[in-house]
Amino acid sequence: MKAAIFEKAHQPLTIEDVEQRPTQAGEVQVRTVCSGVCHSDMHFLDGAWAMPMPCVLGHEASGVVESVGENVTYVKPGDHVIMSFKPFCGQCYYCLRGQPQLCSDESQGALMASRLTWKGNPILQFANVGSFSESMITTESGVVKIPDEMPMAEAALIGCGVMTGVGAALYTAQVPGGAVTAVVGCGGIGLNVIQGCEIAGASQIIAVDVVPEKLEMAQRFGATHTVNAKETDPVAAVLELTGGQGAEYAFEAIGNVDAARQVFDMLRPGATAVIVGMMPMGSEIAVPGPAFLQEKKMIGSMYGSTRFREHMPKLVDMFLQGRLNLSGLVSERMPLADINNAFELMKGGKVARSVLEISEV
Repeated sequence: MKAAIFEKAHQPLTIEDVEQRPTQAGEVQVRTVCSGVCHSDMHFLDGAWAMPMPCVLGHEASGVVESVGENVTYVKPGDHVIMSFKPFCGQCYYCLRGQPQLCSDESQGALMASRLTWKGNPILQFANVGSFSESMITTESGVVKIPDEMPMAEAALIGCGVMTGVGAALYTAQVPGGAVTAVVGCGGIGLNVIQGCEIAGASQIIAVDVVPEKLEMAQRFGATHTVNAKETDPVAAVLELTGGQGAEYAFEAIGNVDAARQVFDMLRPGATAVIVGMMPMGSEIAVPGPAFLQEKKMIGSMYGSTRFREHMPKLVDMFLQGRLNLSGLVSERMPLADINNAFELMKGGKVARSVLEISEV
């Protein structure tokens, strides 16, 4: 099959022929229909995060089940599914306390699974998905069934960007109705944090970015106010928009330590900063210690704190009911061969998401 191979940071991906081993017990083979191109993949391409190479990137995908291994009962060939980059075991400490996104059993799908070979050597399948390819194999707990009427491009985005962003607002922060919120970074993740705040009923959703086109998109996804951080101090602007009080919930959706400090400084006493973006390896966030006497909080978010077998179908239902804007996130559609162009568009900041259309339903 064809796959986009990542061999070295700062170099283009190449489309190559790879071999996929047969499905084993407890596994599911999925023909890739659509794959979103997420900024998390960019962190590896630009060297901010290190990983063994070569490998097949991509972790935000939808597809059709082609085959299942022994003992698989949740899906059957022909089922439409969303891939999850965090399979769960259902038995560890975190799964039993309702936090499958933190599952500690690596046998369910290590971050780097190897079910592929290239030029006779094993290569890695990123995040147990490796969706920049024509086919994927994952564990049974790495897929979520969806109805056939769900369009595949929109479904793919639920697999990472939508679930991470909406979930950060609804499930990590648990934003209450009427809350005053701010979101720093209006890319694919930030737009979905904004949607999550709107769904929660926030009274103010202040979007912060340096790209005017992204701020325009933020308004379409529910932002009540926008701040161009290239033109004004974003912390001062948020304080002014909130009558000098600050936000009750502020979200960092870039993966930048300076932005993390900004969301903390935007808080009023007793408020919460949520770090959603992937910070560079080795980075540290510095915040003023005395601020904690005001009961300010800074928390992390993994995959939007999702119980994905429960929450992803709910997001599908909301989309089908017209209550969640997923189609507006699909800025560009292109074949697998145009993968490098998709990353260039991302760098330019002009797209919410590019979606690779890899096969027909």
